[in-house]
Amino acid sequence: MSDEVVTERAGNILIITLNRPEVRNAVNETAAHAVAAAADLLDEDPTLVLGIITGAGGTFCAGMDLKAFLNGEIPRIEGRGLAGIAITPPRKPLIAAVEGHAVAGGCEIALACDMIVAARDASFGLPEVKRSLVAGGGGLLRLPERIPAGIAMEYALTGRSFGAEDAARWGLVNRLTEPGGALAGAREIAVEIAANGPLAVQASKEILMSARNWAGADRWQRQREVADPVLFSEDAKEGARAFAEKRAPVWRGR
Repeated sequence: MSDEVVTERAGNILIITLNRPEVRNAVNETAAHAVAAAADLLDEDPTLVLGIITGAGGTFCAGMDLKAFLNGEIPRIEGRGLAGIAITPPRKPLIAAVEGHAVAGGCEIALACDMIVAARDASFGLPEVKRSLVAGGGGLLRLPERIPAGIAMEYALTGRSFGAEDAARWGLVNRLTEPGGALAGAREIAVEIAANGPLAVQASKEILMSARNWAGADRWQRQREVADPVLFSEDAKEGARAFAEKRAPVWRGR
């Protein structure tokens, strides 16, 4: 793992920190590959249930490193997109903990996450048009799915930023915190999720993310294909047994 991206385990939660505060955590090729490696670690390690991604130094991410771009670098990975997660986010849940700016590619990284916790003074935006660029890291695809389409159109075409309180009002941000508290707020949600059955958590995310693309006639069958392996798992039996015995379950991930 590169020093430009730092990972930390907090029990069964993986915390991924963009660690380039001198450039407001702008992403270069090295950082993109490091984020992808962290996402692989999250998915491949059976002891991890979910992850949080945040930025060092009081800001989330200012997007693509434009100086590196001028030197020929584009911080995307073939088949995986910007920062290695824009096209193929982790299969396990990922929460963005946003302080300061989440703009351009930084906004797109946050949009690739399943939930966003933000400080009240944080800001989001897709300013690419101001540099004759297109927000091709998922921003134009995901923003109108997360906020009203007309509002997404306005901010994408003007390049203006919008605040976290507006983002929360539109449903983009799950929880607002006081400045400096985004990571702690994300950890509160993560701890609650991490206490649940890991197979059920991952399957539930898969259904939530995939169902929008399932044809109406196929939806129930497709859901059953994902849900039934969990229903017949050892963890499902453990959940029922723990309920009957009035104790906390011990998950095995199988």
